[in-house]
Amino acid sequence: MIVYFLLIVSLFVTFTGVLLASFLPVRLKAAIGLLTVLVNAIISSLPAVRAIGGNSTAMVMSGSFIFGDIPLRIDALSGWFILIINFTSITGAWYGTGYLKAYSERRSRLSMHWISYILVHFSMTAVCVIQNGLAFLVAWEIMTFSSFLLVIFEHHQKETLRAGINFLIQSHIGVLLLSLGFIYTSTRTGSFSFDSIRQLTEGMLPTASLGLYLCFFAGFAFKAGFVPFHSWLPYAHPAAPAHISGLMSGVIIKTGIYGILRMILLIKTDYTSLGYIILSVSVLTGIYGVMLAIVQHNIKKMLAYHSIENIGIIGIGIGLGLLGIGINSRVLVICGFAGALMHVLNHSLFKSMLFYSVGSVYQATHNLNIEKSGGLIKKMPHTAMLFLVAALAICGFPPFNGFISEIFIYLGMFRGLSTSNSGLAVPMIVSIFGFTFIGGLSMMCFSKAFGIVFLGKPRQSYAHEPVEAANSMLAPKYLVMIMIVVIGLLPVLVIPLLSESVMLFIRAGFSLSGQVFQGNQALSSVLPVHLLTMIGICSAGFILLVTLVFLVRRTITRNNPVSIGPTWGCGYTGNSEKMQYTASSFVRSYRKLAEPMFSIHQTKSPVEGLFPEKVQHETHVSDKMEEKFISLPLEKIRSVFDRFSFLQNGNTQTYVLYGVLFITFIMLIPFIIDIFRYIMSF
Repeated sequence: MIVYFLLIVSLFVTFTGVLLASFLPVRLKAAIGLLTVLVNAIISSLPAVRAIGGNSTAMVMSGSFIFGDIPLRIDALSGWFILIINFTSITGAWYGTGYLKAYSERRSRLSMHWISYILVHFSMTAVCVIQNGLAFLVAWEIMTFSSFLLVIFEHHQKETLRAGINFLIQSHIGVLLLSLGFIYTSTRTGSFSFDSIRQLTEGMLPTASLGLYLCFFAGFAFKAGFVPFHSWLPYAHPAAPAHISGLMSGVIIKTGIYGILRMILLIKTDYTSLGYIILSVSVLTGIYGVMLAIVQHNIKKMLAYHSIENIGIIGIGIGLGLLGIGINSRVLVICGFAGALMHVLNHSLFKSMLFYSVGSVYQATHNLNIEKSGGLIKKMPHTAMLFLVAALAICGFPPFNGFISEIFIYLGMFRGLSTSNSGLAVPMIVSIFGFTFIGGLSMMCFSKAFGIVFLGKPRQSYAHEPVEAANSMLAPKYLVMIMIVVIGLLPVLVIPLLSESVMLFIRAGFSLSGQVFQGNQALSSVLPVHLLTMIGICSAGFILLVTLVFLVRRTITRNNPVSIGPTWGCGYTGNSEKMQYTASSFVRSYRKLAEPMFSIHQTKSPVEGLFPEKVQHETHVSDKMEEKFISLPLEKIRSVFDRFSFLQNGNTQTYVLYGVLFITFIMLIPFIIDIFRYIMSF
């Protein structure tokens, strides 16, 4: 009864928020958007927290003639994703209240923006709760279309509109695949209920159920951004406002991960084969994403490719967990799924903060080109520090949260090597190499990004002097930073929160050989609690040591005279801004080695003299997979349709003739059918 009451209140709050965001003055729209998201987050978090504690909530809504009965359920998996969605949606809306002040004169655009934001938050929560395939698709469509409207906020720009349409089309390819899976289940069972998927696959051959799962996986992979379904991300993320980029990367693409995990709980299949497939796709996704991220000039596009990379890391954890179910290894199940779920949380934190920081840089400089940045740490010290913390976290450095989830996944891979199953040796070695390779390239990429954007001297003059972001944009970033540091310092707090979610996969996949484990006991028996405790202690000691050294240095040098002079130019005097490393020169050696993997377009002009006045040297790297599988087929299709362009000649009389011919053809269809039947009768 309480759950039903909370659902009615949430629907009322959403409807009221949408209505008020439509008609209230511009200065109140952001406040209404934030308040609506906050209230809905509190409402949905109450049963989500109970579910993580082991008390699932379930109810059935009496459906209409379209949906029938709609089961709603918040178990530990739903609860975990709901809490992550709520936190990132709140920080995104909070940051957006400050970010969108620059657009206060655009009343209608702001109305649609906050309406879409409220709907996308509500629909993401609904996706995690609904257990009916048809209603799930409706919620998924609301989420997709609301996201599209958020992406095209700057719809007067051609590239933004193109990116939004690209996102919408590819999202609907995913919807088509999901629809096929649900329709197939419904035709076999007569129901769209998620329970019918479980009942159907329990009696199917493993090969058939594997095909059904892969259909769902491909549909959800479009939203998550697995390679080769990733090509919309590098366009949609740069086109959207910064807080929407953070929301998309932080939680919207994670609904794809939720769907993949939910189907694992529902579909009984050949888990070993499925584990190998997802592990292979994930390693490819992680490596391909980070390799392309390094050579990007647009910093938001760089972060978009890092989202693809981190989806690969999450997928590696899922693949390990599936292999654990397949070979009956409780260790692999726990390490794999715990690492994947933990990285879902961690990535939502540090990636959203990276996008928020880049949004602050953009509003201060109106520039996203890494090559044209520099020296911003002196103008924007808070933003620089927050970007650095998030960059260290995404690279997996202690004492930050990214290190913890990667430890879980590494532990699973090394434990996989020590199992008695010799067939796991090669996949685990390849996965370890790929995971290490991803980490190394991530460090290179963010060294380049932070060094070029924030250090050194400005590489161009700005129309207005860059200034630090407003407090309304800094406060949510500091809140996210606190979460990043707390998880890094107190990783032992994570195990109880993950326990029930991981136990769902243990119970769904296999029997624990007659042993009974309660959630926290099962994880504690596998994950090295003492190691996590020592990591937290060492991380805290490291922070204290750095703070102490800084304070001592500041005390000693406080009264020392400070002199500022030009940077030494190795005996030459010239334009020191032009003598700095550029982003391209920083990664030139890497680009040369990885050139066969890329599609590279260069523009050069000859260099004359020691300090030439003007030199042009541009290198643009394209996604070769996108060119081969999307751009090239589209060009072929376009060339075929261009041959029929004479039909669209602008002549009104010709168009009237087309209409007459079409109507005549429709009227002749019954006669054609009768003639065909008469012929067939002989």
